[in-house]
Order: sequence, then structure tokens, then C-alpha cells
Amino acid sequence: MAETEIEPDPSYIANVTRVRAAAGAILRDQTGRVLLVRPTYKDLWELPGGTVEPDESPAGACNREISEELDLSVPTGALLCVDWVPANPPWDGGLMFLFDGGTLTAQQITTIRPDPNELDHFEFVDPAHLDQMLIPRMARRVTAALAAIGHGGVYLEDGIPVPNG
Repeated sequence: MAETEIEPDPSYIANVTRVRAAAGAILRDQTGRVLLVRPTYKDLWELPGGTVEPDESPAGACNREISEELDLSVPTGALLCVDWVPANPPWDGGLMFLFDGGTLTAQQITTIRPDPNELDHFEFVDPAHLDQMLIPRMARRVTAALAAIGHGGVYLEDGIPVPNG
């Protein structure tokens, strides 16, 4: 059983906001290009990753999604950013987590097998061209995450870094 400080009132718990969450990874090739994927069910490019399922950690979701989407097993590295995304109906607001998936070897890249039910294409993209491939919010998030590699994570709101304090 999970550790709790007090026994919660069920009526209170029923009204507590639940937050949508998703997690993805920044995966790079040896030249620093970023791996993007194109889902079959959306007309846009994204990072590998997806929705955090009930009782799943963001890091666990990231690992699961990369395995399911790309048939690739990579360790989830450092948390690069958390991005609070405001509601955009029909979507509720949520928290988006990006982890450092590291630099893939040429051998790892050759083993990528996109799930045809989820992805129709993948491509490594120069960071200078991300804004041409991604929606603006995602481009801002990925740019901030890339800048955070080796420097600690960053907190974003709608893809924009929020200063501490």
C-alpha cells in the first residue's frame, strides 16, 4: 500500500484535478541531429514518446513508448524539461516530460523498426531545422531541452522557460 499521511476523504479525492501527462525522449545521431517520428494518426512530426498511463511513471512511459514505437531499447537519461501545457480543447492542460535518450550508435539506428500501426516515418533532423518540422510549442520545448543537456533540467510553460524565483 502507498504511504499516506492521513486517510483521505473520498469526496475530496473525487474532486481533485487529474493532470494529463506525456513523456518523450531526445534521441540524437552521431552528428547531433534529433530523431523525429511521424505518427500514422496525426499529420505532424513529434519526438518518440507518448501518453503516461495510469499508475505509470513518466520515465516508464518514455521507455515503453520508445520500445513500442521503434522497437528500440535505450535507457532513460536525465530529465531535460517539464513543460506545463495549457488546455487546448478538446485536450486538457497537462505536463510534458522530456528525457535525454542520448546519442544512438550507427548500429542502434539500423535496428530501428517503426511500428506501422503507430508511425509511418522517422527522420533525424538538424536542430536548426526543428522549427520547420515541429509545431511551435514542440519546437520551443525541444530547443529548450537540447540547451539543458549537461546543464540540468528546465521548467517550461507552453514551451517557454520560466525563470526561477
